[in-house]
Amino acid sequence: MTATPQLIDLKLPDGPGGSAGLKAVLAIPAGDGPWPGVVLMHEAFGLTDVMRRQAVRLAEAGYLALMPDLFTEGGTRKCLIATFRALSAGAGRAFVDIESARTFLAERTDCTGSIGVLGFCMGGGFALATATRGFDASSVNYGRLPKNLDEHLLGACPIVGSFGGADRSLSGAAATLGASLDRLKIAHDVKEYPGAGHSFLNDAETGPRVLRPVLKRILGAGPDPVAAADAWRRIEAFFGEHLGASQ
Repeated sequence: MTATPQLIDLKLPDGPGGSAGLKAVLAIPAGDGPWPGVVLMHEAFGLTDVMRRQAVRLAEAGYLALMPDLFTEGGTRKCLIATFRALSAGAGRAFVDIESARTFLAERTDCTGSIGVLGFCMGGGFALATATRGFDASSVNYGRLPKNLDEHLLGACPIVGSFGGADRSLSGAAATLGASLDRLKIAHDVKEYPGAGHSFLNDAETGPRVLRPVLKRILGAGPDPVAAADAWRRIEAFFGEHLGASQ
């Protein structure tokens, strides 16, 4: 890349039942395109500067990266519980917003039509939950697994998953997800990083400062540059195989 990707705030057309005036961040690669698209799903702390940099990072890898703000209607405090409830139910406003983002990319002339989904933390749960909903590949990063996993993943797109072994909230999740994908014969690359914790792909700590020591103690939360570099290498290779390279 010879130029910095564009980072644009925009509003997406909202579908029935979705967020009114759905906000999103769009990161566009340098050059002319067209490029494969990726819908990014932010972590539980919302569309922070760290999350915006993740969108830029994906654009630098050659993907049209769109991150909808699932907390558009009210911010983190008002929307967090409702959004987690939608994730548990597998339906609701957040899923409508994700589909609006996918449709937005699909209709752009600078998108090849191949579209993946990638999520972190809460967003990783949504990346897994939408792996059967029209995407061509999914990147699940320390996202919670649903009950009845095999049933949930039946017909899913290829999945690349990354988890931290020091994340006590997701103990055994990588092995469980990998075993399910093996049984269903779905293409996948799932890896656990023994020394990494939750949010290890972030390049800085996130969340309220008063909570960070607790998150570190319980979840091992925080950046791990070595594990992150390997995870991004795997994600880019997997997306390159299943979404195609940028033009």
